Order: sequence, then structure tokens, then C-alpha cells
Amino acid sequence: MSQSRKHSMLEALVNVLIGYGVALAAQMAIFPLFGIHVSLQDNIMIGLLFTVVSIVRSYALRRLFNRWHQYQHRHG
Repeated sequence: MSQSRKHSMLEALVNVLIGYGVALAAQMAIFPLFGIHVSLQDNIMIGLLFTVVSIVRSYALRRLFNRWHQYQHRHG
């Protein structure tokens, strides 16, 4: 039984949203170590943009692996 597209999207969103908080905190701690000084608002926007990219990546990979699994199941 394969995972539905809706379930794949939900899993990807939850995964990325939980990671967003960690990533935002990491940005705020790491950027200054490299001389990058960004306002909280800019950090939030940077994090949101990377989050969108991450959601698309996660969903696409999940669907690719699901398709691969279905192919393997059908063709032994």
C-alpha cells in the first residue's frame, strides 16, 4: 500500500515546519560568526524562503521514492 499524495505533503510540511524553528535559531547563531548581521525580520524571511525550497524538495523526493517503490513492487 502506497502513501497518498496528501499524506506525503502533510509529512513533508510537518517535517519542514519543525525544522524551521531549529534552522532559524541556527541562522541567528551562525550568521554573526561569519560577519553576517541580519535583522530578525530578514532572518525570518530568509528562513521562510529556504523552507519553501525544502518543502518542494521533500515532496518531490517522497513522490520519486514512492514511484520507485511501486515500480519495484510491480517488476519484482
